[in-house]
Amino acid sequence: MTRKLPSFVLLLGLLVALSAAQASFVSHPEALSFVQEMEERHGFDRSELLDALHRASHNERVIRLIQPPSQPSARSWRNYRQRFMGEPRISSGVSFWVRYEDSLREASRIYGVPPEIIVSILGVETHYGSYTGSFEAVSALATLAFDYPRRAELFRRELENLFLLAREQGRDPFSYRGSFAGALGYPQFLPSSIRNYAVDFNGDGRIDFDSDPIDAIGSIANFLAAHGWQEGEPIAQRIRIPADIDPRPLIEAGIEPSLEYFSLISSGISAYDGSQLHPSLATVFDLPTPGEIAQYWVGYRNFYVITRYNRSSFYAMSVFELAEEIRARFERRRQALR
Repeated sequence: MTRKLPSFVLLLGLLVALSAAQASFVSHPEALSFVQEMEERHGFDRSELLDALHRASHNERVIRLIQPPSQPSARSWRNYRQRFMGEPRISSGVSFWVRYEDSLREASRIYGVPPEIIVSILGVETHYGSYTGSFEAVSALATLAFDYPRRAELFRRELENLFLLAREQGRDPFSYRGSFAGALGYPQFLPSSIRNYAVDFNGDGRIDFDSDPIDAIGSIANFLAAHGWQEGEPIAQRIRIPADIDPRPLIEAGIEPSLEYFSLISSGISAYDGSQLHPSLATVFDLPTPGEIAQYWVGYRNFYVITRYNRSSFYAMSVFELAEEIRARFERRRQALR
């Protein structure tokens, strides 16, 4: 005997189906405005763009992931640091350096960026290509461009660059997968960064961030150099701040170096390890952990350049510390093999 489904179940199924049908962006006013702009500014075919937006769909998980927590916890440098300083990431970084030593040396020669910094960024971003993201990029970026007003301008620009990138590379735009925010491949470049800073470092005639890290090695070095990396210059130093000095005005001066050397030392600020501070413009930042005494550091121009990759002092410090550990381990390995 066939049991008849209750009417409320049928109604629920109909609502789900209608919701799915409405999940694309073909009738979204902002999306239609985007289509018109792409047609007028870049010569895209309107029907092809409408078809792409019909294939794309709103992803509620993307919205959840990008929103700041409703009850933010206190910043904890210890917790953040532990995500990147474990043994697997360090040993894998050394192995990556050994495997791609020639490419890393060449990138360092051309762009002036140390190999350990390039390796560390790949380690922090994707664990050397192990975790590059599984979000379909068109839908993720369209969701943020049209359904997340807080940062719509940024992601509308990245969606534009994704379509341009796909056209330039001769790829289906739906073939790109990455993070929930549209960052792609080994280095987690946004589409605009790929178009502006990616290089064909292995010389095979195409830029591949999906399966070969050599292009990512050169592209990261090029990105940092283009943002002002200073070859051979320091990145950061831990400091002591006298008890009678309020560090907040120094921190609030901003992440871009603007504090003068003589101003820092005349106020009694000194290097934590007793060495000399570098005589160049610096920024002061803190690394707080609840229940512990906060660390204070000065960051130089190269520290600021790392924050152009991700605008967080925690991020830049993780890259710096992981790079230092990987370099030390790599050099010990080299010495042991001699």
